[in-house]
Amino acid sequence: MRGVSVRKRIGRILWIVAASLVAVTTVAPLVWTLATSFKPAGEILAGALNLIPQNPTIDNYVRVFSDAPFARYFLNSLILGVGGAVTNVFFGSLAGYALARLRFRGRGGIFALYLSSMMVPAIVTMIPTFLILRYFPLMGGNDILGQGGVGFLNTYAAVILPGAAGAFAVFFMKQFFETLPPELGDAARIDGAGEFRIFSQIYFPLARAGVSVLAILSFQAGWNNFVWPLIVLNDPAMLTVQVGLASFVDAYETAVGPLMAGTVVASLPVLLVFLFAQRYIIEGVAHTGSK
Repeated sequence: MRGVSVRKRIGRILWIVAASLVAVTTVAPLVWTLATSFKPAGEILAGALNLIPQNPTIDNYVRVFSDAPFARYFLNSLILGVGGAVTNVFFGSLAGYALARLRFRGRGGIFALYLSSMMVPAIVTMIPTFLILRYFPLMGGNDILGQGGVGFLNTYAAVILPGAAGAFAVFFMKQFFETLPPELGDAARIDGAGEFRIFSQIYFPLARAGVSVLAILSFQAGWNNFVWPLIVLNDPAMLTVQVGLASFVDAYETAVGPLMAGTVVASLPVLLVFLFAQRYIIEGVAHTGSK
C-alpha cells in the first residue's frame, strides 16, 4: 500500500510539473508580446527578453493607427468575421438539420461527399475558387459569359461566399441535431408545421450550444484568415487586420513595437467573443440537457 501511495504521489508531481511547463510555454509568448508592445524601440533591442518594460509607452499603439489605416483593416476583418460566422451558422445548420432529420434519396452520398471534401487541402481548391469568383456572370462588370469585369474580387463576398456552408459546419451541426429527440419534429408535423418552422422554432433554439461553438470557431477562422484575403482583396481599402500587420515588416526593417501592438489589438476581438459567448455555451448545454 505504501508503494502504491508513493507511486501516486510521484505521478501527481510529474503531472503538475508537465502541466506547469505546458502553461509556461503557452502563456510566455503572450506575456512577451504584451510587454514588447509597451516598450520603446531602444528597449526592445537592448532588453528583448525582459517581461517588464523599463519605460512603458503607448507610442507603439499610436503608430499602429497612424502609420497604417488600421481602423479600416479592423472594420474589414470584423465584417468578414461576423459575416462568415452568420452564414456558416445559418447554412451549416440548415444543411445539418436536413442531413440529420430528413429522409431523402442520396442523403448518405451527400454526407460522404461533404466528409471527403474535408480531406482535400485548401491550397488545392484555391485556384478553381478564384477563377469561379473572377468569372462569375453578371458580377463586378462581367457579362453573361463572365467576361469584361472582375467578378466578386475586391468585395467582402469573395471571402465570405466560399466558406458560407463549410463542410465542418455541416458535419458539426448534423452530429449535434442527431442528439436531439426526433419525437419533437414528429409532433410538430402532426400539428401541421412545415420543415423550416420545425427547424427555426424547435430544433435551432435547442441547438444553442452547438451554434455558439460553431459561431466562435467560424468568427475566429474568419478573423485570423490571411492567405485567402491576400489573394482576392487587392484594394488597399479592403485589406484585413492580418494582412495589414504585414505592412510593419519589409525587406529592410521590422517595426517590432508596432507589430506587437497590432498583434495585441488584433487578438482582442477573438478573446472578447469567447469570454462573452462562454456563458451562452454553458447555458445552451444545460438547456439542451434539461430538454
